[in-house]
Amino acid sequence: MILPCSASGRSKNFDMSDNESMLVSELSNKLEIDFPEKKSLEELKLFLSGYIDHLISNNPDKLVSILSRVDVSEKMLKANLQSQDENASRIMAQMIIERQLEKIKTRERYRSSDEIPEDEKW
Repeated sequence: MILPCSASGRSKNFDMSDNESMLVSELSNKLEIDFPEKKSLEELKLFLSGYIDHLISNNPDKLVSILSRVDVSEKMLKANLQSQDENASRIMAQMIIERQLEKIKTRERYRSSDEIPEDEKW
């Protein structure tokens, strides 16, 4: 079991149907790669895991940069890597996906429902 990325230590349930396209878009932007559309969460994780394997072998500096940019907790990453028998790239892929989903949910929670009138926008 991979530890959740959140500081609270609680695992969160996300509705992938609502957040799937946003997740794919944000991962594509943050990681600077094109993800296949219409993939399940597991397929997305496998695709991301393969990309991380490639970075581990060919460009570890870029992987560190991505983990930092996505804001994956270094402490949680180390704990998960030390406590898991699972492949390191799958652990990192899971943590990246979880972190992006947390960000999406946070933005949704604090999104203002009051629309700013067009004439008052900057």
